[in-house]
Amino acid sequence: MSGNVALLDATLAAAKAEGRAALIAYLPAGFPTVDGGIAAVKAVFEGGADIVEIGLPHSDPVLDGPVIQTADDIALKGGVKIADVMRTVREAYEATGKPVLVMTYWNPIDRYGVERFTAELAAAGGAGCILPDLPVQESALWREHAEKHGLATVFVVAPSSKDQRLAEITAVGSGFVYAASLMGVTGTRVSVGAQAQDLVVRTRATTDLPVCVGLGVSDAAQAAEVAGFADGVIVGSAFVKRMLDAPDAASGLVAVRELAAELAAGVRKR
Repeated sequence: MSGNVALLDATLAAAKAEGRAALIAYLPAGFPTVDGGIAAVKAVFEGGADIVEIGLPHSDPVLDGPVIQTADDIALKGGVKIADVMRTVREAYEATGKPVLVMTYWNPIDRYGVERFTAELAAAGGAGCILPDLPVQESALWREHAEKHGLATVFVVAPSSKDQRLAEITAVGSGFVYAASLMGVTGTRVSVGAQAQDLVVRTRATTDLPVCVGLGVSDAAQAAEVAGFADGVIVGSAFVKRMLDAPDAASGLVAVRELAAELAAGVRKR
């Protein structure tokens, strides 16, 4: 079975055809448990997410703020393994038929083996991978295997990226470009702001790939703001926080489903 990059492309194109941005949710695998994490992904899809990124919990998540680090710690203490990440992708995809990506640092893939990781992700129905810390110039081996297995390679650009660097990154990426709205780590912010809009404009000048904005979006108003200039709105910490704050697992599922519905309404009323 090859991966679902075509499904990802079609989903982003369909949102564009509707005159709206896609809603992309992020949830770590294994949080609060493996089964609970799978249920959470299904809940955000039910609420209205178009695409979900499954985080591969890492012991040193340099780009993640305290909320996602807390969830990662819970998942790692629970013994989450790459096999659980693949199972999360498979069950979420099979239940919904919607695109599911993995977001991971490079080290776990490198240790696991690029060929093995890409083959298993494709077999699970995964659409691709977001690789925030893999330098483009060191990505040829990954991209070769990802292309072979029909997986998108999503790179992250930041406001500090110079135009020439943006062009180098977007020339070899696929699926979409992940535009980090600000310098710093993931987490909710009061305002997502002009920095993100400028980055989207500069990135679009280098590529036809959709440009999706993440880091800092936490409510419907911010989703609507970002949807006004981006092809996709990526929300992570706000979902994780709803689950961390919930008194029990069932309430957590209700909370993330409701947040997905609010955000889905937000991206439609830009």
